[in-house]
Amino acid sequence: MAGQPGFFDLSDRYEALSAAGDPLERLSSVVDFEVFRGPLIAALRRGPRGKGGRPPYDPVLMFKILVLQALYSLSDEATEFQIRDRLSFQRFLGLGLEGTVPDATTVWLFREQLVKAKAIDKLFARFDAALKDRGYLAMGGQIIDATVVPAPKQRNTEEEKAAIKQGRTPESWKDKPAKARQKDRDARWTVKYSKAKVKEGANPRAFKPVDLAIPMFGYKNHVGIDRAHGLIRTWDASAANAHDGARLSVLVSRENTASGVWADTAYRSKKNEAFLAKGLFTSHIHQKKPPKRPMPERIARANAKRSVVRSAVEHVFAGQKHRMGLFIRTIGIDRARIKIGMANLAYNFQRLVWLERKSAPA
Repeated sequence: MAGQPGFFDLSDRYEALSAAGDPLERLSSVVDFEVFRGPLIAALRRGPRGKGGRPPYDPVLMFKILVLQALYSLSDEATEFQIRDRLSFQRFLGLGLEGTVPDATTVWLFREQLVKAKAIDKLFARFDAALKDRGYLAMGGQIIDATVVPAPKQRNTEEEKAAIKQGRTPESWKDKPAKARQKDRDARWTVKYSKAKVKEGANPRAFKPVDLAIPMFGYKNHVGIDRAHGLIRTWDASAANAHDGARLSVLVSRENTASGVWADTAYRSKKNEAFLAKGLFTSHIHQKKPPKRPMPERIARANAKRSVVRSAVEHVFAGQKHRMGLFIRTIGIDRARIKIGMANLAYNFQRLVWLERKSAPA
C-alpha cells in the first residue's frame, strides 16, 4: 500500500546514515562505554527497588546522553527533543522507535546525582586508564593551558556584586529564594587579551596591529595534554578570574614518560620554576618580555620554538568552542565542573576516533 511503512524502512535509513558517515556510529565502534558502568553504579548508589514503579534507566545510557549534550551543546529540554527526533541519536543510545526516551527532568536528576557524588574525576580517570590499556600512554612531555568557558551574564547591582565577592548572600536575595537559586555566585568576570588588525588610512591593504581587551563572564577550563597524542590527561575547573599559573602544580602529571613541560608566560614564576625543578621536569615555559625594554632576540627565538609545540593545545579549545559549542548553562562551580569535565571527556572520545583512524591500515 502506498505510503505505508515497509519492513525494511528503518534498516534502510540506518544504512543511509552509515553511508553518509554517521560520526556517532564511529564513536560507538571505537569507545567502549561499558568501562564507565562501575564508576556510574558506585556514584548512583541505588538501593534495592521496591515493588511497582518504573525501573530506573540504564546508567550507561544516561551517561551517553550527557555525552550527546557535551558534543552538541544541548540543554536538557533540547536533548529530549533531539533524541526523539534524530535516528542517529537513537541508534547511539540503543533505543528503538518504540523505546522510552528519558525526559529533561530525568536527565537533570541523573546529572545532579553525579554532581553530588563528585563522580566526574573518577569517570575521567577510568577512561584515561582505558586509553593506557589500549597503548595510548602519556608521552613526549605535556602542554598546559587554560581557556574561559562562557556562562550567562549576571545582571547584578554594585551592592550585590560586592556581597558576592565577599562570599555573602546579598540582603535583597534573602527574602527571594527563587531569585537566589537562579543567581550564579561562583562565576566571575575576567578580561581576555587578544591581537587584531584594523584598517589604517585609505590604503585598502594597510592594517595595523592592535590589542583588544574583551570582557568575559564564566568559568575556566584548565587542561594538560600529552605531546605525543594530544589527549587531555589532567584538568581542573575554576572561576574565570582564577590565575592560570596557580594551577600548574595541579595539572602537571608525573605519569608522562618525558620530562618536558610547555606553557605560556602566565605560568612563568619563580614558584613554578622551583616546583618543576624539584620534580625533575624540564621547563619550556615562555619567558616574559623585560619591563620597558624590547624582547631580546635570543629569548624571542626561544619562545618561537616553544610556540610550535605549545600551539597543539589550542586544538583542544578550538574543538570545544567551535565544534562542540561549550557553554555553561548550569549554576555553580560544582555543576560547571561536571559540564567542563564531560566536555574534556567528549574531546578525548573524538580524539581517540581520530587517532584510531590515523593508525588504521589504508
